[in-house]
Amino acid sequence: MRVVLLGSGRGSNAEAILQAQRAGRLGQAQVVAIFSDQPAAGILALGPPFGVPARFVDPAPFRTKLEGEGEQRFIAAVQAERPDLVVLAGFMRVLKPGFLGAFAGKIINLHPSLLPQFPGLDGIGQALRSGVKTTGCTVHYVTLAVDGGPIVAQAPVPVEPTDTVETLAARVHAAEHALLPAVIARLSGGAR
Repeated sequence: MRVVLLGSGRGSNAEAILQAQRAGRLGQAQVVAIFSDQPAAGILALGPPFGVPARFVDPAPFRTKLEGEGEQRFIAAVQAERPDLVVLAGFMRVLKPGFLGAFAGKIINLHPSLLPQFPGLDGIGQALRSGVKTTGCTVHYVTLAVDGGPIVAQAPVPVEPTDTVETLAARVHAAEHALLPAVIARLSGGAR
């Protein structure tokens, strides 16, 4: 299964996927490319050490969504890799019908809450402020509804009475780093 990673930031989830691949825990999946909408994103630096091509794709003209010329550039870049799965690993843009249609049923995202609770930005902060006893993370298929696509898997994380956003985020991120590679392995049909 050919996997393309899209990210905007430091790439901790991408690194977890690449480490799992190196350790033989990604099933039949193989990361074939990394693309970022930010020219200095840390995720791009992960490519060379893991032998995966990584490059910036210009998302212009919009700042928060992938539409128009930027969307066409991303579609072309990703299509050239013939992916079976596109993984949003901290990709901070709203996807529009053109991109979603080009890779229908092949795009998954990781969200830092137990969806449908706390969609959108700051899922960890929302959970902490709400007073829930358990939060976590969710891998879901991407649709036009932001954080509203079919859920693939979830991992619960208890919220401790003494938690701050930082301490809770550290545990949620640890759960994410375990869940996302496991889901990719399972989707590849080669989970071990």
